[in-house]
Parts: sequence; structure tokens; C-alpha cells
Amino acid sequence: MWAPGVGLALALLAWSLLTSPVAGLNPVLGSFSPARSLEALARVVQEQRTWTHVLVSLRRVAVGLGVACFVGVPVGLLLGRLPWLERASSAAIQFIRMISPISWMPIAVMILGIGDAPIYFLLAVSSVWPIVLSTAEGVRRVDRRWIEMARSLGATETETLRHVVIPAIAVHVMTGLRLGLGVAWIVLVPAEMLGVRAGLGYAILDARDRLAYPEVMAIILLIGCLGWGMDALIRRIEARPNGG
Repeated sequence: MWAPGVGLALALLAWSLLTSPVAGLNPVLGSFSPARSLEALARVVQEQRTWTHVLVSLRRVAVGLGVACFVGVPVGLLLGRLPWLERASSAAIQFIRMISPISWMPIAVMILGIGDAPIYFLLAVSSVWPIVLSTAEGVRRVDRRWIEMARSLGATETETLRHVVIPAIAVHVMTGLRLGLGVAWIVLVPAEMLGVRAGLGYAILDARDRLAYPEVMAIILLIGCLGWGMDALIRRIEARPNGG
């Protein structure tokens, strides 16, 4: 139980040393010291505009992740159930998923314009691949005896999928969702620098333009806390079926 606390203490110590004058690094780093950053964080979380940015960002992530699930789970089911389709699409999937989602940013803006639409697109593109691959892997790992038993009892393909395959891959889908959320949360900040006027990415740019450097670090810390909280929530949901 004490190990996480020790890790956080060591990280805080390293942060303090790197931003202290003793380190002899860029004097600007002093603006990002733990004391000034945490003081700014305490001030930032009391401001209404901060939670407006948070809600906007959470909405964008929810929509992007929702689109990724809507597309990724069916595609993963098809790839897992149809080996020939997986072999035919494997090279294309591996090629496309290795392209940085941020690379699509100029194209997304040209086609969808400025606003939420290109952000939704980038978040969906970034998070869909973990969901697809994890779902497909879950389907491949389903015990064939369960499927054969269902068919021997007269279950149709749809009934087998609904009552055998989907419950069996629930944990894999949740794992893909967790990984997809992590990627989407990382892509969110640069995506929100596309000319929008709200969101955590915009808040960082706004604080930088106002030369409020401790506030920049405070928003970064807030992003980390929110991401950690969402990941912990998904892990709890993921573990609930296992716990009975």
C-alpha cells in the first residue's frame, strides 16, 4: 500500500529539484515549481471557467469515444469471426493505425471546418484501433466448445453472438475502451488547439498567452487528475463482473 505514495514522493522531489535554482537550468522553470503550480491549481479549480473547459473537453471525449465504440466493436467482431477478413485487412489496419492521429489534423480542418467536428473525428480515429484489436482478440479467445454447444441446442448465429460471444468478450471490450480513452485523452489537448474557444487545450494556450505559467502547469495537473480518474472508473467497471 505504501509503494504508490513513495513513487509520488519521489516524483515530487524530482519535480522540485528540476525547477529549483540549484539545478542551474532555465530560470523560467521556476514558474513551474510544485509550490507555485499547486497554488495555481487550488485557485484554478475554484473558477467557473475552468469547469466550463472541463465539461466541454469531457463531452468531446465522450462523443469521440462513443463513435469509436460504435464503429470499433462491430468491426472487431467481424475480424474475430471471419479469419479471411482479418487476413485481408491486417496490412491496411496496421498501416493506418501507425499514422499519428494528429497527422490528420489539417485534412480534418479542411473537410470539416473549425469547431467540434474535426475534434470528434480526431478523437474517434485515435481511439478506434485499440477497441477494434482488443474486441477481435476477445472473439478469437472465445472457447469454441461454447459456440458448438449453443449451435447444438439450436441457437441461430445471431443468438450465439448475443448470448455467447458478446458476454464472453465484455472484458476485452472494456480493455479496448480503457486503452482508447487513454489515447483520446492524449490527443484531446492538441486537437483543442484547432481554433476552438473552449476546452482544456484552449485553456493551456490562453494561460500561456497571458504569461500565467503556473496556471499552465496547474491545468496540466488537472488534465492528469481527470485522466487518472476516468481510467480508475473504467478499471472498477471492468473488475465488477470478475468480482461477482
